[in-house]
Amino acid sequence: MKNFMRSDLLFSLCGLNCGLCPMHLDGHCPGCGGGEGNQSCKIARCSLQHGNPEYCSQCQEFPCEKYEDIDMFDSFVTHRNQKKDLKKQQEIGVEAYRKEQEEKICILEWLLQNGNDGRKKTFFCVSVNLLELEDVKNVMEQIESAGKLGELPLKEKAAYVTGQFQKEADKKGIVLKLRKKK
Repeated sequence: MKNFMRSDLLFSLCGLNCGLCPMHLDGHCPGCGGGEGNQSCKIARCSLQHGNPEYCSQCQEFPCEKYEDIDMFDSFVTHRNQKKDLKKQQEIGVEAYRKEQEEKICILEWLLQNGNDGRKKTFFCVSVNLLELEDVKNVMEQIESAGKLGELPLKEKAAYVTGQFQKEADKKGIVLKLRKKK
């Protein structure tokens, strides 16, 4: 979108974790406010009209009517935690939230390099996005302590890692699938 630029390309204006999105990871999207490739966005236009805050949570009107049902459906990245993540960022601070996000990105990159059989990218992106960092770390510790990943064929490795994340999500009552608009 013309004249819409932001410094944080990993966490969008509206609360999407761009750094955990398959489109961003593949270089198809620069992230919110990253210049060329950005699509027109009503929230970006709103930001420009309200003094261009870096995050909607910095606007006095947050959460406004634009956030009604914003998390009902997903795109390439899950939208389920938009409001929750913006509120978390407000509570713990921008730097602490970014540090957590960067840890999640490192874990996601490891998963994609070591546990992806070519069919698990979206699953891993959604898992790391929806689970809290501590839960993701716990799953990674379980995977590491099993100590058998190195000897498994890729398909079995992917199934094992996916199963560990699914167990954690089941405990938390989280569905690890994107929700498409009908």
